[in-house]
Parts: sequence; structure tokens; C-alpha cells
Amino acid sequence: MDVAVLEIGGSHVTAAVVAPGSWDVTEVDRAKLESQEPAAAVVEQLADAARKLPLASGLAIALPGPFDFATGVAWYRGQGKFDQLYGFNLGAALGAELGIDRLLFMNDAEAFTVGEWTAGEVRGVERCVGVTIGTGIGTAFLADGRVVREGDTVPPGGELYKTSYAGKPLEDSISARAILRRYAEQTGTEAPGVKEIADQARAGDTAAQEVLTASFTDLAAALEPWLDRFGVTKTVLGGSISGAFDLVTTVFDIPVAATKDTEHSALIGAAAHYLRSH
Repeated sequence: MDVAVLEIGGSHVTAAVVAPGSWDVTEVDRAKLESQEPAAAVVEQLADAARKLPLASGLAIALPGPFDFATGVAWYRGQGKFDQLYGFNLGAALGAELGIDRLLFMNDAEAFTVGEWTAGEVRGVERCVGVTIGTGIGTAFLADGRVVREGDTVPPGGELYKTSYAGKPLEDSISARAILRRYAEQTGTEAPGVKEIADQARAGDTAAQEVLTASFTDLAAALEPWLDRFGVTKTVLGGSISGAFDLVTTVFDIPVAATKDTEHSALIGAAAHYLRSH
């Protein structure tokens, strides 16, 4: 049974069909998403993307938190995305709009990691962790492909961003804005994005290299105690900033790989989760 999947970010929505077994992804549509619009307009944009998919057997959806994945209620506030959905039941509204009653929501970092465990860099690894780095930081700890969110071997809810590092929230050290801020502090100039800083580092710019090294060193230091506790044998990095991994491989004392496919892993993971709970 092919699975219809939406992957929702702050500025885009991807609609795709995933074939189980081969895990081939057929991307049907990738559209810009105006996530700060009123709830009804956001629902309409998502429904437009979903209508391009075969929905007879339901829909799997990967999206960022804070979101109640079991009930379909959004709790975004001050995130720069989906602010008008606070307390809104997106699952009920989208299901009604599409005329389907089977929607399954999944955290995007968990979907990414399950996708990598299913068909990527940590395929079949017994205890692994996935880390997505972009506007924020997402994590998922997996035991035999199942997400672990509770207990003292993982951070609260399995989410590393809820921990602090050097007395500050971790995202003050490693996230797009943290890297851009560090670069501005170090050089006195603003960089347009992390990709540009990485390109400069590859071209031999030592300040750019130092900024990336410092941020990823903080990530490694914050992550390593949890890797020990959970017994992780391999870590996979995803998200837009994982593209800078080739510049910072030496900061990790542990087996780490960057995803080969930032686009499709979350789609595959959402589909695998959907099939498992069907």
C-alpha cells in the first residue's frame, strides 16, 4: 500500500507518495506555505497540496512542534510560523476539508530519524539518534526503530533543545540564528545565511570555519552525555545546516554521518510510522 504523505515546514509543504519496501518517494508537489496566515487559510493551503495525493487509505503528516501529535492540536506561539493556529485542531479541520478520517501526525525530527533508520544512514542501527539543525534543533532517540521519549536516558520528551548548555538554551549555541550571530560578532559583518558561511569556510575563510567549528563543538558537547546514557552507536544529522557537516567532522568523537537526502527522509519516516500503526 503506497502512503500519501505531507511534510510541512514553516515556509513550504511537500506532498509525496511513498512506496513501502523500496521506500521510493514520488514527489507530487512542493509548494510555498504562508504559515502566518489565519488558520482557515493555512488549512486551505495544506488541503490544496493533499488533494494531489491518493487519499483513499489516509494521510501521514510530518511537521514541527510544539504540536499535540496524538490529538492534532497545534500549540505554536512566537515561533515565527503558524502563530494563528495556537490551540487550533488542525487534524479535525484538515480531515473535514479533505473528507478523510485517518490522519496521522508525526514530529518532523522523529520522522526524519525513522526515515534514516528505515532507508538511510542509520539503517537498522539498534540505538541511534537523529539531529536536525535549521531554524532550531530537533532530536529523536530510537531503540530498534522506535522513538523513545521517556525515561532518564533521554532528554525531556527526547528533545535536546529543551536542555541548556553553558547556562543558556541550547539553540543559543547551535541553530541558524546562533551561527549567524556568532559570525556577526566575530567578523563585524552580517552573513545572508549559514550556507554562505559554509561556502566561505570551504574557500579558506578562517573566521567562517571557526564559527562553524565552535557551534558544532557545542552541539557535540551537549549531545555526548545523552549518547552515552542511551547507548547510541551512530548519529545522523539532517536539516539545512547538516550541509556544513563536511567542515566540522573532526569535532565529533563518535560515529556521525550527515544525511544524503535532506528532502526525503522525513517523508519516508512518516510513511513507515503510518504503516506500523495502521
